[in-house]
Amino acid sequence: MIAAQRGLCVICLSAPAIHVDHCHETGKVRGVLCFNCNSAIGKLGDDPDTVRRAAAYLEGSSWKPTLVAPGVYQLPS
Repeated sequence: MIAAQRGLCVICLSAPAIHVDHCHETGKVRGVLCFNCNSAIGKLGDDPDTVRRAAAYLEGSSWKPTLVAPGVYQLPS
């Protein structure tokens, strides 16, 4: 797996791949990551939606709820 990734973390593409990443629900191995990327997705709860919101935030598309009625907000999808 590391050879297929050319020895690099599949997220940052710059640091050595040394930490086996796996799904905590199924135990299935997803890939091999560097320490920082493995820690980052773990701290974001291994949740793809949270990771997407983090990416949108970094890209300047910050989270903004829409007012749909007095005191009622709709979350962005």
